[in-house]
Amino acid sequence: MYESAARVFARLSTDEPLTRTRTLMDKAVVLGGSLAGLLAARVLSDHAESVVIIERDSLPPAAAARPGTPHDGQLHTLMHGGRMQLQRLFPGFEEEARAGGAIVSSPYTIRAYADGVPKVSDGSMGLISSSRPFLEALVRRRTLALPNVKVLTCRAIGLEFQDDAVSGGAVSGVRCGPVTRPGSGTGSASGSGTGAGGEEWVEEADFVVDAMGRASKLGDWLEKAGWERPAMRRMAIDIDYATGYFRRTTSDPELAAAIAYRVPTATPPRVASGAITAIEGDRWLITLANYGKQPPIRDVDEFRKLCGELPPVYREAVEGEQLGDILTYHQADSRRRDYHLLKRFPARLISVGDAVASFNPIYGQGMSSAALHASALSHHLRSQPDLRGPARAFFADQRVVVDAAWQLSTAADLARPDVHGPYPRGYRLTKWCAEQIAEASITDREVAVRFNSVTYMRSHPSSLAAPGTLLRALRLNHSSRKPRRERS
Repeated sequence: MYESAARVFARLSTDEPLTRTRTLMDKAVVLGGSLAGLLAARVLSDHAESVVIIERDSLPPAAAARPGTPHDGQLHTLMHGGRMQLQRLFPGFEEEARAGGAIVSSPYTIRAYADGVPKVSDGSMGLISSSRPFLEALVRRRTLALPNVKVLTCRAIGLEFQDDAVSGGAVSGVRCGPVTRPGSGTGSASGSGTGAGGEEWVEEADFVVDAMGRASKLGDWLEKAGWERPAMRRMAIDIDYATGYFRRTTSDPELAAAIAYRVPTATPPRVASGAITAIEGDRWLITLANYGKQPPIRDVDEFRKLCGELPPVYREAVEGEQLGDILTYHQADSRRRDYHLLKRFPARLISVGDAVASFNPIYGQGMSSAALHASALSHHLRSQPDLRGPARAFFADQRVVVDAAWQLSTAADLARPDVHGPYPRGYRLTKWCAEQIAEASITDREVAVRFNSVTYMRSHPSSLAAPGTLLRALRLNHSSRKPRRERS
């Protein structure tokens, strides 16, 4: 039966408890121990006798940076949609996060500014404010506490298949090798199946999840084995981030998070957007973003000066003690791999997280998208699927999540004068409608609720296409543009 994208999104973003779980396989293998991989492992723990996470980094026992996530020092936002899924997968997650020092915000402790103008609160959407390492460590601790989940510290170097790509078949295992450490000839691997003397081995699997991130090698492996390779779509964004940490004087701030953005102009501003969040350890985390081939913001004096040009909360936050250096990060493009378009694909194999789609991080969609991918996997496995064929129902659901996030992020990027397509069909009309709704959301709470529900990944973007929403936005915008004497 046909199910609209909005209904699929609503089904995946539900907060209903996970039910009807049953064991479908002996062993599942997840490639990658970052957030997307950990959430996939949590879902698979309901359906597999054992779950093995293959990760080349030695995963730290507590919150700490690691090589596999070079951007983890930048601001990461867990949107309301992702927040609900983590609470669903790990009951009591918010309480544990708060006990560890994270700030679980209400909508009234979040502020947003459009070109310096304060936006009205929607009164409904909140965030978990913390650093990325803190959040990932908490998810990792909860996932690895499950009795049937373990980690192998090694490299995934290929896949094994039951049959060839011509006759069709399923993934049967993952070829693994030791991690090579700097300054040594070979590395080490832990866990069952490790080959002696640094040899490669095959970790048998009844189901495999690719969570290898933006640099995923799955397409290479499929093509080498005779399967189809997913096409890669890219949109150049060339955006730079600079993040500073500063001491916060109060452990329970009235403000938990803020975002200040500027409408794109022909001459890019030094700061296109600034985001601030209160995180664990009584710290402020502040990220400034710019584009247009400007030099990165590395100097703390310039960082403080630019924060002084934003709303007052930014200036107040950087008055505290600086904690560590200014961290920079550059992202050249947004990208997605369209697995749902492949006509031939192995059974018992899926891809999740940034390995499928990664967006401009400024919009904060990454972690919430990964959480909704996990929800799609849970729904797929709870629907009694035939694992002998490709997971097309999963990829169809996942596509709805990817399309929604891609539509939001690329539409905003395409509004920049330095980004030149590709433009989707009907772009001009869609852009005009989106601008009307965004403008009205600054002052009108009812429009803000609908707008933020989409941007916080709680509702599908099509919900904004309701005639009533657009008409309300047009009336509000028309009224606000009248001369004051006409409105009196």
